[in-house]
Amino acid sequence: RRRGAAGGGGGRRVFLGGASARRGAGDDGVVGNQRLVVGGWRGDDGAGAGEDEGGLGEQGRRVERQEAFGRDWLCLTLVLPNFPGAISSLQRQLEFQESQLRRIKSEKEMLQKKLREQENQLQAMATKVPPRERGGHPCSELNGWISGSPQVVTEQESKLAEQNQLLSKLQETISQLRAEALSSRRRIREQQQAQEEIQSQVQTLQHRELQTRVALECITSRFERYRSKIIQATFSMAGSKPPQAEVTDEEVLEAMQKIINERTELHQLLKQKGIKVPSLHSIDTSTSSPASTKGRRKSPIR
Repeated sequence: RRRGAAGGGGGRRVFLGGASARRGAGDDGVVGNQRLVVGGWRGDDGAGAGEDEGGLGEQGRRVERQEAFGRDWLCLTLVLPNFPGAISSLQRQLEFQESQLRRIKSEKEMLQKKLREQENQLQAMATKVPPRERGGHPCSELNGWISGSPQVVTEQESKLAEQNQLLSKLQETISQLRAEALSSRRRIREQQQAQEEIQSQVQTLQHRELQTRVALECITSRFERYRSKIIQATFSMAGSKPPQAEVTDEEVLEAMQKIINERTELHQLLKQKGIKVPSLHSIDTSTSSPASTKGRRKSPIR
């Protein structure tokens, strides 16, 4: 087999050539030779895998076996055109091997993707570590990184101090806002109390206004009654004409003044004739006293 591989055709092709050369010996011999060839190919692959284990990986050996099997199947299809059963079995084996090949390729791509991701992670980690000096020792590099770490520590401490200062400022702002909120709540409470007091005062004023309106209505009704009585007494005397329309206060006053003047003239005329008549003052007091007592009795409010 090694000699056939060195010749360029591979061990498998040498066996297949033998199978085609023995075809004239008979169909049974050819089929048997074909089976021996395939079996020998598989056995040789197992032996070859042991020999090539140091150079190729498992996946590489599988790919090589699949490619060799494809070449062998092509040769068999050319050599054995009159054996459809063997060809169909080989086709099935080829399809199975192709499916395995596709699966192996997908696994290979996945592994390559994972390898690239790991390389990217390693590069990212390498950027975080200080660069290695040429010709330097790893210990010296580590010592240099350790010697540079105090500067990093000071930077981190300064950042921490800034953060603490910012935090204290924020706490002061929060305390101020809380104080302002408390003062605003106090002002709102005071405004509510003042509003309640104002509402109570408004209610008191409304009550007083209602009382005043009631009293005013009573006074107005009394005034209208007195006015109607005065008008009735003024225009009900002999020789006076009753009013045809509404009488104003000026007309009532003029009529009363006219009656008073006529009464005074009559009183003086009677005195001049020697007739004894009482004085006007005594007559007024005697006539007004019963009316005043009656008015005091009927007064609703005093």
